Amino acid sequence: MNGRIFDIQRFSVHDGPGIRTTVFMKGCPLRCRWCHNPEGLSPDPQLQFFEEKCIGCNECKSRTHPSDADRCPTGALSVCGRTVDEYEILTEIKKDRIFYAREGGVTFSGGECLLQADFVTSALRLAKEIGIHTAIDTSGYVRWEDIQKTLEYCDLYLYDVKCMDGNLHKEYTGVDNALILDNLKKLSSVGKSIWIRIPVIPDFNDNVSEIERIAELVASLSSVKQVTLMPYHTLGASKYKTLGMDYPYDESKRISNESLLEFRRIFLNKGLTVC
Repeated sequence: MNGRIFDIQRFSVHDGPGIRTTVFMKGCPLRCRWCHNPEGLSPDPQLQFFEEKCIGCNECKSRTHPSDADRCPTGALSVCGRTVDEYEILTEIKKDRIFYAREGGVTFSGGECLLQADFVTSALRLAKEIGIHTAIDTSGYVRWEDIQKTLEYCDLYLYDVKCMDGNLHKEYTGVDNALILDNLKKLSSVGKSIWIRIPVIPDFNDNVSEIERIAELVASLSSVKQVTLMPYHTLGASKYKTLGMDYPYDESKRISNESLLEFRRIFLNKGLTVC
């Protein structure tokens, strides 16, 4: 079973409990304006150009095809995206196992990792066979059948909820949220542990009305264990340039600490755990 990844991040502490290995899969059906992993959008390998490493030797010629990276003597050109099998992933996971302790493990993220559901399921199964905690980070914009494939082997789902307004969701992400919300309710109904993750984005969902609607939904789901508010940041903006893409959002925007505290109180008042 082959899958296409763009990174394996070690010592990750934000993608589930404990210290984790996060495997980033290529390909995503959403086009969120604030996306901080643009290298995960396309399912195909991409050429990245790091201008600060370039010595101007012109060996790369066109800089348009991944094969051009082979000519670069400094690594200014590199290919983002490679094909692996599930046993390669297992080998990488096992290297980090000593750091997992009781809580850590492996998380599959992206992009949208469930676009490669068969591969992810196979890799999850191998991890579970040797007693490693498993998690999936998903937008939820996939077929329910693909989520079902993973249920037996996934201990925790990190599930993004961006807003409740379907038209607003489509304007800022390119897709409606009906499928996302439906899959979330189904996932809760089968009793799987869920952590809700909410990107708090200026001019999108950074208002009490939208956050209250999200909190109401989340409070109705019995298997949600915690909520994480993730304030907008521009740490991924520089990646766009390496891929020859324009950053699609306003880098000057920020979420105030006062707003985050207010939003946090909304969830706490619903009896939810907020991180």
